[in-house]
Amino acid sequence: MAIREGDVIVVTTPYVPGYRVVKVLGVAVGVTARSRGLGATIIAGLRSIFGGEIDEFTELAEQARREAIERMVMHAREMGANAVVSFRLESNEISENMDEIIAYGTAVVVEPAEGSGGCAAVE
Repeated sequence: MAIREGDVIVVTTPYVPGYRVVKVLGVAVGVTARSRGLGATIIAGLRSIFGGEIDEFTELAEQARREAIERMVMHAREMGANAVVSFRLESNEISENMDEIIAYGTAVVVEPAEGSGGCAAVE
């Protein structure tokens, strides 16, 4: 997975193809906690009787994921990074109606590799 959030490249790999890591800055983290509203929980309960996707929860999960990634990228920028490598997402249930989404990775400074023929891994 590779995405570009403005001027920051985010990849799940420990390197960015065509770039070399010139500085490792540390772990960048973005966290969000979301509560499932009572209305959505009731509608979801009714939909679960018949099966299928529960759109309200899917939309909530997508919003939380996007927010956690944006916060991680903001943290990486504050550290001086222009890329995040080894990006991961985790989710945890805080309570019956609350979920926490954590986006994290290694904030690095990359520059185009000479010839762009190889990949430089973070060591």
